[in-house]
Amino acid sequence: METIVIQTDAKKAKAIKQFLKAFGISFKTEAKTEESPYNPEFVKKILERAESAKQGNVVEYTDELRKELFGK
Repeated sequence: METIVIQTDAKKAKAIKQFLKAFGISFKTEAKTEESPYNPEFVKKILERAESAKQGNVVEYTDELRKELFGK
């Protein structure tokens, strides 16, 4: 017995399964869920800040602000 691992999207996977069935080839599938490498709380904060910015809640970075923050 030989094992072949194929990674593809759902649409192509359906066609491959039909092909294998037509040739009488046994197979099994595994749905792989990808976990985000990012902390969910961090992602939530970023998305909230992005929405806030879309609503106009922003501070324009000007030379005056730069001087105030960094003294240069």
